[in-house]
Amino acid sequence: MKNRYTFIFISLIAILFACNNKQKRKIERDTTINGKTSFNNLFVDSAEVENFLAGHSEFKKFEDQFLDFYKQRNYEYAWFDSSGLVEQSHNFINLLNNTISDLQDSSLYNAPLFGLYEALEKDALEHKKKIDIEQTELLFTGQFFKYAAKVYAGSDIDAEELGWFIPRKKVDLSAMLESSLRSKTTTDQFKPMNAQYKLLQENLAKFFELDKQTAGNWDSIPAAAKLLLKKGDSAQIIAQIKSRLYLLGDMAVADTSQKYDTALFVAAKRFQKRMGLSIDGVIGAKMIQELNVPVKQRIQQLLVNMERVRWMPAEKDTNYIMVNIPEYKMHVYDSGKQIFDMNVIVGKASNNTVIFTGNLKYIVFSPYWNVPTSIIKNEVVPGMRRDKNYIQRNNMEITATSNGLPVVRQKPGPNNSLGLVKFLFPNNYDIYLHDTPNHELFNVSSRSFSHGCIRISEPKKFAQYLLRNDTASIWKSNVIDSSMHLTKERWVTMKKTIPVFIVYFTAWVDKNGLLNFRKDIYGHDEKMSEKLFVSK
Repeated sequence: MKNRYTFIFISLIAILFACNNKQKRKIERDTTINGKTSFNNLFVDSAEVENFLAGHSEFKKFEDQFLDFYKQRNYEYAWFDSSGLVEQSHNFINLLNNTISDLQDSSLYNAPLFGLYEALEKDALEHKKKIDIEQTELLFTGQFFKYAAKVYAGSDIDAEELGWFIPRKKVDLSAMLESSLRSKTTTDQFKPMNAQYKLLQENLAKFFELDKQTAGNWDSIPAAAKLLLKKGDSAQIIAQIKSRLYLLGDMAVADTSQKYDTALFVAAKRFQKRMGLSIDGVIGAKMIQELNVPVKQRIQQLLVNMERVRWMPAEKDTNYIMVNIPEYKMHVYDSGKQIFDMNVIVGKASNNTVIFTGNLKYIVFSPYWNVPTSIIKNEVVPGMRRDKNYIQRNNMEITATSNGLPVVRQKPGPNNSLGLVKFLFPNNYDIYLHDTPNHELFNVSSRSFSHGCIRISEPKKFAQYLLRNDTASIWKSNVIDSSMHLTKERWVTMKKTIPVFIVYFTAWVDKNGLLNFRKDIYGHDEKMSEKLFVSK
């Protein structure tokens, strides 16, 4: 029953998440609400709201939300009616309890509120002092704002300072509370604001339990650098590997034998898939390294990524593209459902691919590559000095000079650095999706090789998808092929732009329900951990 109430309350909050970007409106006191027109005759004195805020500094930052919320209901009680606490009061307490337990977050515990709630549960409303009722009412409201601000809006940290340039959604807390209290639905038709958050929270609870179960004891499995264990092998270390995979949920049954059997082979491949390793069942140093990551470190990794999920826009049943940098994958969503994905190559640690969002607007077949100034200075000019045929041999041409350097572009062709097609979503970072002549690099498990742009493994498939609804019906397979092998660029403007999200998640639950972890290739997790945990 407790879980049902929790889900109901989350659902009520979630349906409002997408309605938060409106300009701040001035709330006038609604005097049409009074003792005769309201559903109860309990009203808070407006002066008492201000006194409450003056005495509760933890809620002071929500002063505007408090005043907006109570003005629009003419200070009518929200969490009580004439018979006592309303149903949503109980639902919210259950939600708080579950969240505190799942997140192990004591900051969401409010001792005075819980104490007053328990007292009201025991005694009838008429036996309580007015001050107790009023304090409980205002504590409920303040705690809701505190909870929603943290869980739905995220921690009060500067996302851009952490390299995140996707605009964070703003949450209208007073409107969220008002709608949540008014709604009486008890069905599960509403989805959470982002399904990924709930999935990560469920896994976080499992890791807290695992940490408790192992009492923080997560000894490293020793392994030589050249260790390679294959099916049929026997070794003392295999028993430790089996035990670790069982604790992590990859092996269904506990097994202490030292034989590399079929069960271990299946479990090893499952674990490798979740960690982004080569899925071959061969147990080597990289797999042992991932098995040795402490549980507490995984807990922090989950919390960091849950924070990022809070920053993401609410999920919608629309078409969009999402590139997850640490995963080296591009995911294509049609009507809110993933229809395919493909491997990508992202920027090196020294040339980070930027985390941002844009709208895909153009497809450019047989593109020119306008060589960046840094590459001209460091590679092209020295190459021209060594070889007088450097420009011609690399299918380039000089179009002008600027600041003493030639302006160089590479002509269309099979060896063009952008490959045979590029996909543009205009942005200030000069980042786009494109093909590459070096497709062998997509077979490497860690694919951070580019100067910042994103190379995709199946550009033709992507172009076919984007042009599938073209009314002219000219974009058949052979037309796309020929367009990719022209001697000059062919630009196509999308009839409807598609949002592209370049994101950075090192922990997520995939479409098969498997919890995935990836390396923090740009150090973004580390920087966020300093903001979220070190200061506490």
